[in-house]
Amino acid sequence: MLEGKELILATKPYAREDRAKSWRCTLSTLSLLVLSLTGTLLLPHLALQLLASILSGLLIVRMFVIYHDHQHHAILHNSRIAEAIMLTFGIYVLAPSSIWKRSHDYHHKHNSKLFSASIGSYPIITRKKFESITPAERRTYLFSRHPLTIAGGYLSMFMLGMCVQSFLSSPRKHLDSLLALIIHIGGSAAVIYFLGWQSWMLFILIPFTIACGIGAYLFYAQHNFPGVTFNVNQEWCYDKAALLSSSHMLMNPVMTWFTGNIGYHHIHHLNARIPFYRLPEVMKAIPALQNAKTTTLSLRDIRACFLLKVWDPEQDRMISLAEVRAIRSAQLMTKPDPVIVAG
Repeated sequence: MLEGKELILATKPYAREDRAKSWRCTLSTLSLLVLSLTGTLLLPHLALQLLASILSGLLIVRMFVIYHDHQHHAILHNSRIAEAIMLTFGIYVLAPSSIWKRSHDYHHKHNSKLFSASIGSYPIITRKKFESITPAERRTYLFSRHPLTIAGGYLSMFMLGMCVQSFLSSPRKHLDSLLALIIHIGGSAAVIYFLGWQSWMLFILIPFTIACGIGAYLFYAQHNFPGVTFNVNQEWCYDKAALLSSSHMLMNPVMTWFTGNIGYHHIHHLNARIPFYRLPEVMKAIPALQNAKTTTLSLRDIRACFLLKVWDPEQDRMISLAEVRAIRSAQLMTKPDPVIVAG
């Protein structure tokens, strides 16, 4: 079985795009998205408009994966037309290229490092660290990983994280974040004023809530799942971080299409230059990639992922809050009583 540098080198032949296929995927997805968004406003019945709204959210997810691949230079690199399309889409989806590429590149270089900054990823702390921080710090940490925070990714991850926080941290570097906010809020106001609240909900709120919620959860669960491994920085290894700390998320064919094969996340982390449409091909060709740790979109697996809160180095696994409390109680019970010396 290949491993280490040999495994990474084995993926290099697949890090080549089919330019025509890249354009077909991009233009077909964009066209379907435009049609579905138009349907949210023009279809004759509310039920059909709602279906178009849900479809729009799913198509935004697929288009985001295509945008994500372009940012990795996996597809349509050095195309001015593609660059213009992707810059526009990044602003539209509240993930401008200046912040998305910087944070996501950092994530790839530091995936599963236990003591690196949580730029581009959800924060992870050890059990002992969790027990030592203040109650307010614990609440902040748990809030960032709470299911409602992730489901509300439209507000938490994209609007606040990608746009507000990035602009406030470096206004000159992230002017496109401010532009994205202005366009999004201004566009929402215009839709409400001219077309009404219902049109705003169908055209903007529902699609973005679905797309951002799915996107935030995928990003969470692909690195926070039962069996995930984290390492101290000195022990970190790129290929093992990809294979042991990134999941293979099993999905049905429909969701696999809408998520642009992002479920093959361990392969993507091993070589981010592989186009999304070639990931299944790589999985089939290289046996060393076929034993990845898996999760799914079933309610059982979603619950299992959300229960994980902190890393316990002593057990070499992520544990839940209930387990943190149980360990703490056991430690208190076994703690020897203080010796009282008569004086």
